[in-house]
Amino acid sequence: MLVSRTFRLGRSKMLGFLDQLPKMEGEAASLYVPQGTPPVKIKESLENVFAPSALPSGIVDVIIDSETGAVLLWGLPGKYLILPPFPVKEAYVSDGYHIESLRSLLSRDLLIALVLVRLGAYSIGVCKGTHILDSKTGTGLVHGRHKKGGSSQARFARHRKKQIEYFMGRVCSHAQEHIGPRVQSLDYLVYGGARTTILTLQKECPFLKQFEDRVLRIMLAIPEPRRPVLDKALNDIWSTTIIEWREDAD
Repeated sequence: MLVSRTFRLGRSKMLGFLDQLPKMEGEAASLYVPQGTPPVKIKESLENVFAPSALPSGIVDVIIDSETGAVLLWGLPGKYLILPPFPVKEAYVSDGYHIESLRSLLSRDLLIALVLVRLGAYSIGVCKGTHILDSKTGTGLVHGRHKKGGSSQARFARHRKKQIEYFMGRVCSHAQEHIGPRVQSLDYLVYGGARTTILTLQKECPFLKQFEDRVLRIMLAIPEPRRPVLDKALNDIWSTTIIEWREDAD
C-alpha cells in the first residue's frame, strides 16, 4: 500500500532535490502535464504512460486542480508528483527521471511583480529571481464599517467609499511607478491579500489590466502587507510542492 507525504521546497533546495534524482538506480518514467490541460487529456496521458493500477487514487484530481500543471516522476527508486510554482508549458514523456525541463523552469531568473493589498495597507515589489529589485510599502486611512443605522450610517458609508477610492488610486499610482518601467520585460504578476480588495483594485486600476495574461493564478494569503511579508511572499512564490509516495512499511 502506498502512503503519501506532502512537502514544499524553496528554489535552491528544490534544485538540489532534482539533481539527486538521476543518480537513483532503477526504472522510472516522467510525464509533464502543461497548465490548462483538459481533464480527459490528463487521464489519457496517465493511462498511456502508466498502468492505472500503479498510480494511487486521487492523483488525477490533484493534477486537474493544479494551477500550474504538474510533473510526474514515477519509478522504483522514488514516486513524486511535483507542482511547480510556474506554469508547465509543454507536454513531455520520457523514460527515466527527466529533470532538465523542470530544472530549466526553476533556474530562470524570472522578473516578477508582487502586488499585496488589504484595505489600509499595501506592498509592491519587483523581483528578479529571488531578489527584490524595487519595492514600496505603505498605509492609507480606511475606516472600518459603520454598524449603526440611520442617516449617519449612510454618510459614513459615502465617506468610507471615498477613502477606499483614494486608497486604491494611491496603490495604483505606486504600482505604475514601480512596475511601469519594466512592463515589456515582466514575466509574471502575483497578487496577494484580501480577495475582495484585490478585485476592487483590478477594477479601478487600468494600468494593471495589461498584465491579465501574465497573472499567476495563485493568490497569496497574507497578513497585513509589510516589508517582511513581501520577503516571505517572494519565498512562497518560488516554493515547489512535492507529493511523495512510499510503500507502507506495515
